[in-house]
Order: sequence, then structure tokens, then C-alpha cells
Amino acid sequence: MGRQQIKCHGDSNRFEDIARFIYERFGGTKKYIADVAGGQGLLTRLLNKKYNYEAEVIDPRGFTLKGVPNRACEYAPDMAGYYDLIVGLHPDEALRPVIESAKQKPVLAVPCCNHWDNTRRLGTKALLEAVCEYLSHNNIAYEIVSFGFKGPKNIGVATGCFNERLFRGD
Repeated sequence: MGRQQIKCHGDSNRFEDIARFIYERFGGTKKYIADVAGGQGLLTRLLNKKYNYEAEVIDPRGFTLKGVPNRACEYAPDMAGYYDLIVGLHPDEALRPVIESAKQKPVLAVPCCNHWDNTRRLGTKALLEAVCEYLSHNNIAYEIVSFGFKGPKNIGVATGCFNERLFRGD
């Protein structure tokens, strides 16, 4: 049996960059991770095999790679209670539920397109500003994070991972 063919749009380094960030920021303080809109599960596979987390993809499309834990359903914020960390790496339509989960659990979201406010056009910068405004309005501390993989969709927002330093973006 041959190797499974993996097709990946965009910079494939994003999975390692995000997994490393999670490990460096949270270490062993988190165990269960939701990889929302995680597609094939490349991030989940790295988190589980290389960093020893128990991550699973939550994606209604249901096309994960063989052996990747997954739930073929839409993510909703009320699911956050089960997980220690909610991750949305280019989560498309799941962006809002991922960010809303920050009211309950730490979140890492790297938006890719405007599925935040369908009433107006939001470019990359305006989209990030809108997300941060929501977090500030809900008194949720956050940090803007720039990742090393190719942009322009390489800037995210993280909550709940600051140790002694807190950021509000005010």
C-alpha cells in the first residue's frame, strides 16, 4: 500500500508553525484541542504525534486523512466546554464560533477571509480589528500573533496564553 497523497493549498509550513506555537505557549497545560474547520487534519496529526496532545478535527466536510481523529459536524461555541484549547487555522465560516468560544476557553484563530460580518467588506486588517473589538468588548485579553509562514493570512489572535503578561490591545 502506497503513501497517502496529501494536497495542501497555501504554505504547508503553517501547520508546523501553529503546532509549535501551541506547544511553546501552552506546553503540557492543555490536553484536548479542537482543530475547527481542520480539513484533512494535518495540524491535528502534528499536534497528536509530535507534541502528544489529544486533538481532533471538527469539520462538517469530513475529509480527514486516515487515522486522524475527527467529528464530521459544524462547530458551535457550546462545544468548547469539552476542550482545553480551540484552534481555528483559516476557519472560514467557523471564525465567529471559534472567537465566541474565547468566553469559555483559550482560543487561537488565524482568519483567512471575512466570515465575521457579512454586511460589509473587511480586508485582512479590518477583519482582525473587528475580531479584537469583539474580544475587548467582552473583556477577553488577547494577543496579536504573526506567524513565519507565507502571508498575507499569517496573522492571528490568541487568548489565554500570556503567563504574567496580559494584552488587551486597548
